[in-house]
Amino acid sequence: MSLALLWVVSPNSEVSNCFGFFESVREGKSLTARDRNLMCMARFKNGRKQRWNSSSLYSDLRHSCLGGSELENEDKFSVLSSMVANPAGEMVVVLSEQKVYDVVLKQAALVEKQLRSSGDLDVKPEIVVPGTLSLLSEAYDRCGEVCAEYAKTFYLGTLLMTPARRRAIWAIYVWCRRTDELVDGPNASHITATALDRWESRLEDLFQGRPFDMLDAALSDTVAKFPIDIQPFKDMIEGMRMDLRKSRYKNFDELYLYCYYVAGTVGLMSVPVMGIAPESHAMTESVYNAALALGIANQLTNILRDVGEDARRGRIYLPQDELAQAGVSDDDIFAGKVTDKWRKFMKNQIKRARMFFDKAEKGVIELSSASRWPK
Repeated sequence: MSLALLWVVSPNSEVSNCFGFFESVREGKSLTARDRNLMCMARFKNGRKQRWNSSSLYSDLRHSCLGGSELENEDKFSVLSSMVANPAGEMVVVLSEQKVYDVVLKQAALVEKQLRSSGDLDVKPEIVVPGTLSLLSEAYDRCGEVCAEYAKTFYLGTLLMTPARRRAIWAIYVWCRRTDELVDGPNASHITATALDRWESRLEDLFQGRPFDMLDAALSDTVAKFPIDIQPFKDMIEGMRMDLRKSRYKNFDELYLYCYYVAGTVGLMSVPVMGIAPESHAMTESVYNAALALGIANQLTNILRDVGEDARRGRIYLPQDELAQAGVSDDDIFAGKVTDKWRKFMKNQIKRARMFFDKAEKGVIELSSASRWPK
């Protein structure tokens, strides 16, 4: 099923506080001696700071272009128009899609720049400071252990990747899980907007080669090797901010942006690691669009699966305008009423998710052959 195995939406929240970082995020606690040793590992890396991106949706409204692959033709569209069709066939303005697409264009430009300069997107060679290699290896191993313990199917898929790619995906996964845990984990009630600001500052340090702890060190090394931009990581933190202040979504435009923040970003983080096939004729941004679509599809699927669970937490991740049009109220959802109106509404939501899955599936063949098996 397309790329779902490698970025199965934002990490779930059943894991306990196993990473030992919540207090440091809230209060800025000092590092252990071991963590100080690990901090040096990213400082010997050269040429970090890379970029990347996301976006779009329904192919029937794309402007076709001459030449290129089917995927390219479907993804090329006028950025001046954010008009799309919802599952009911009505036209709606999607402002969020344009915002996300700007991120896609940025990442595509970064990747193409690297292709022109190096001829491929393979991992950069190691530059090792004496005494740090074993520490860095230990950091990646710990990320792998976290994946194996809390995302068993995901972990098995990563074993089909090359070692360098596998370790990088582990590091990305662990950072995403830790970020998600801030608002959905056992310490969520203590997390504030200020804590998320500190987490973002820590992210910026990580991208500059100043990791705070062992798990940060693995990601710091990863972003030094692959053309990964910081923006999707920042956007995921923004999704966590939305969860602190928002429990309803007026329309799909708002929900789309949320889905991008908490799940579409994972696809954008992962494609630079997985790589694009050298023989691919698709536009670079179209491959990222497919990865983005997979994240959106998975998040929409999670939302539809977890309606009851979210309602018990006072949250409804469904477009309010579409609920009203279907004759379904918030009270109906809180009461768990399953009516014909509800079934009809859900069928349309499922149809929308499938549209995104269809879009995502077309991107698989454009990936590097070394990354297709775990798709």
